Order: sequence, then structure tokens, then C-alpha cells
Amino acid sequence: MTHRHPLTPGRAGAASAVLALVLASAAAGGPVQAAGGEGGDVPQGAVVYRATAQFATAGRVRDLLLHPDSEKLYVGSDDLPETTGSDESGLHVLEPADGTVRSTISQAPGPTGTVGRRAVRQLVAPLPGDGAVFVYPLRGIGTAKDGDAAAAGAWVPGGPVTDAAAGPGPSTVLVAQGSVLSEIDLATAAVRRSVTLEGGNRFAYDRARGTVWFTDLGNRRMYRVDLAAFQVVATVELPAGDGFGGFTEVDPETGAVWVGLDTSVVVHDAAGRRMGVIEGGGADMPRAAGFDAATHEAFVVWQDSGDTSQPGSDDNGALTVHRTRDLEEAAKPVVLPGNHAQLGSAAVAVQPGGAAVFVSDPAAGRITRLERSMSPRITRSPGDRTVAAGAEVLLTAQAEGTPAPTVVWQVSTDTGRTWQAVPGATSATYAFKAATADNGRRYRAEFTNDAGTGRTDPAVLTVTAADATTGGGGTAGTSNGAGGSGGAGGPAASAGPDGAAATGGGAGAASGSTGGPVGGSAGGASGATVGGSAGGASGATVGGKGTTSAGGALASTGTAVASFAGAALVLTAAGWVLVRRTRPSRTG
Repeated sequence: MTHRHPLTPGRAGAASAVLALVLASAAAGGPVQAAGGEGGDVPQGAVVYRATAQFATAGRVRDLLLHPDSEKLYVGSDDLPETTGSDESGLHVLEPADGTVRSTISQAPGPTGTVGRRAVRQLVAPLPGDGAVFVYPLRGIGTAKDGDAAAAGAWVPGGPVTDAAAGPGPSTVLVAQGSVLSEIDLATAAVRRSVTLEGGNRFAYDRARGTVWFTDLGNRRMYRVDLAAFQVVATVELPAGDGFGGFTEVDPETGAVWVGLDTSVVVHDAAGRRMGVIEGGGADMPRAAGFDAATHEAFVVWQDSGDTSQPGSDDNGALTVHRTRDLEEAAKPVVLPGNHAQLGSAAVAVQPGGAAVFVSDPAAGRITRLERSMSPRITRSPGDRTVAAGAEVLLTAQAEGTPAPTVVWQVSTDTGRTWQAVPGATSATYAFKAATADNGRRYRAEFTNDAGTGRTDPAVLTVTAADATTGGGGTAGTSNGAGGSGGAGGPAASAGPDGAAATGGGAGAASGSTGGPVGGSAGGASGATVGGSAGGASGATVGGKGTTSAGGALASTGTAVASFAGAALVLTAAGWVLVRRTRPSRTG
């Protein structure tokens, strides 16, 4: 009597897991590619700003505003003294891409209502849809938009306006007249509320938190004004210094207040706690700051004093970029040639997302457009390959950067000491037929854009001798229980009776019959066959008749022979477990 030894549930589960792992590995086409790589002249993913255009179409620039809705560049200007015969003062509306002037609004009401040419000293806020609120000398608050013949305006009672910001309501504006802070009606300039502080003349408004930070440089302190009560609720001490102040600005995202003092920027959080100090690294003075919520970055413009007899003066300014959360440098500083403070403070406007930044140079009467670039960052490096001579090699690499980087493949024949460009290999995928002479060569992709260069990790190519057979070995089994012959590397597969399993050869590739679920040597028509190893890419058939591939390297997927041969050995071992567990035992 013949007894069968059934597979226990635990053993069956383990064998199934092994088979699933082998098949999944083969289907994946090779190992997962790591990002890796290295930077060339700059680190991978380094952010760089570079000047791409200069506009000299708007007089002596006093302030800049990039409208969030219309995306037009509004420029407040004085007249340039050296341009005789023309007066460029007024509100200019430019195309931000090339500086083309769309319109100029030069007329605004005076203190008696008489319309005349007026300079624009400060841009206060954008109007909904298009246009801007602005300050013009000495006490004028005006509004205008692209195409207007003249601005609407009113004069604030009292002293000259020293600073202004959008008010808490759509119809009001906050103004400083020295140490007096007032909320006024935009249309009539009538004062609604006011408070007199101990000193100062500049401030920043944190709309999200209902707070005004008023700087008093003479006493080296800031006053925190609660706008609901319209009174001072806290005082924050500033570092001692010479008394020079460049700007007071609030980061709308975090509520941190940034104050330009002498040759540094002092930053406090929304509660008034000191976050840190940013040093310019020289004698340059911080004169303007802008923020971008998308990148969480602050942009600071530094100006030279313009007096080259002073220590550290070189007549050049700079743009620096900092992360707002920790104040660390987010981009390499950009030199602004000739930008000095002799004829007024610079201004800055930041495009949402930080793709472009506009910086004014009052002394030269120009605006510089700077664009953001990011050096290539490798996101995929090619992996090592082992193929037979004559097989196709497929190498893939990927990188991101701004602007989009170009790519050139390189090869090294001396284990990476020197590299040469591969002629014509300028796409992310490089395919070629392997030759014996290619054995041991290394390949990498080099990505380049305006911000720098990045290179992938090198891939090593191993080329083996071409297979003399047409599929690596075994012949296909049939459905009558006859086993396929073994390939090179193992004995012929043995045949079993109908319903029994047959064992297969070692490295040969016999395709499956209709009786077995996995290709190899054939079992019975209804048997469970786990047979010979897989040599051909398409030869291993699950549950049906298979054919033997003429290749043996899975060249179409770029998977090496060695990788699949290793999977085949696991498959054969799994088959042996099944055979051992289903072989009939004989008694007496």
C-alpha cells in the first residue's frame, strides 16, 4: 500500500512564499536604483540667483510692488537728476518679464486739490484686482491702476508721512507721522484713531495677529501695539548701535519681525523673543526685505555706503536669501554691482514661489531681475550590469533642477580615474550592444544647468562570453509525463508518472508543459511541476506550454543573466522541497 506524505500547512506556506519572492524579483527587472550621485562645482540641489535682465525705464526707483492678482510690476519713482529734458517721477506699471512700460500715472492732487506731477515715495498695498495704494510727498495718500490718467488722493493732516501700511479694514490705511501712529480713511484722509509713542518713525503691521511693531531707533527699542485697543502692550529692546535703521518688516507667515540695524538684521518672533542676528559679512547695510511663504524664505537687500574711503566699502551691494524658520542661508549671496545708498534706499519685490526677485538701484536708476536656479540633484543613478557579449545594455539616470538640466553620458576605461563623453549619448536612457572590450568599464551621467553640474554614481559593466546555445539548455517537456532534458550545469530532468512531480536540471532552461504551474521539466498532465532552471527570458511559462528563448539575458528589460540565474537556483531548490515532500514511500 502506498502512503502519501501531505505537505503540512506551514511547509506549503513557506514554499509558496519562496516562489512568490522569486517571481516578483524576476518581474521587477533588477534591483531598485538609488539616487546617489555627487555635485560638481556646487553641491546637488544648490539654489542660485542670477541676474537675467535690467530695466532702466522707471526713473529713480523708490519702491516696488509685484501685484498678486494682475502680476504687473508697480514702481514708485522720483526723477533722475541727470536726465535733463524729461521727468520720470510718478507711478510706473511695467511688464515684469522685460521691463516694458505699460503706463505711467504722474498726476495726483496736491494739498489744495490741484492736480500736478507727483513723485511716488512708497507703495503701501495692492488694490483688489489691479492697482496700488501709495504715498507721495509730503502727506499724500493716493490710489491708481494701470491706464489711469491721474491718481485719486487726499492729504493727511499733521506732519509729513514717514511710513504707511494697509489698514485693518479695506477702506483704511495706517500711517506714521514721526512717533504718531494713526488709522486714517483712505478716501478722505480723515483720522479715525491715533496713538503717540515715545519715539520712532517706522513700523510693520502683522495683520494675522493684529499687531503693529513700531521701531524707535533713538532709544533702540520696539513697541508692540495691539491694534484692537490701539495702545502699546509691550516693549522689546534692540541691540545697541549707531542708530542707523534700514527697515522694519514682518514675515506674514510666522509673524516674526525683521529689523535692519546698522550692518545686521535682528529678528524677533511674533511674541518679541530674539531669534537671532544676521550679519552681512562686511560694511554693507541692510535696506530692504521681502518674504515668500511658498519657499519659507526671506530676501534681504544690502547696500554699500557709497563712500569708498570708508573701511570695507567696495561700492557693491548684495542680495542674501535666508530660511525664515532658522535664519540659515538658503542660497548663495548675489553681488549687486554699484548698488549703494548715496541716492536712496533699495527696494525688493519677490514673485510668489521665489522664481524671480526684483531689486532696485536708485543710484543707477535701474531694476535688476534675478531668477532662481537650482543645480541638478540626482534622483536615479544607473546600476551595475552583467550581460553576455552581444546583448543590449540599457542604462537610465534621472535628475531634477531649474532650469531643466541637460545630460551627457560618460565612460571610464581606467576604473574611474578619467572620464570621456560618449558621442551622441545625450538622453536620460543610454542603450548599446555590449562588446567583450566593454568589460570592466564604468558609465555615469553628467547633468548640467546654469546653476551647476551633478553626476550620478558610476555603473560597472561586466561582459561575459556569448552563450553558444540557443537558450541556455533544456528542451521543452510534453504533457504525457516525459521530462525535459537538462541544460548545461545539471543532469537531465527525470520523468514521473502522471500526477507526480519531476526534478529538473541545474542551469538549463526547459519550458513548462500543460501539466505544471511553473516551467521546466514536465510532470504529468495533472501534476504539480517545479522543474529546471530558467535560462530564457520568455521560456518560463506558468501553467502552460513554454518555448525556449534564443537569448538568455533578459536583454529587453536590462536584467543581467546572473540575477535571473540566482533566482532560478532558488526556484530549483523550492522544487526539490516539493518533490521530497510528495515522493511516494514504499513499505515492506
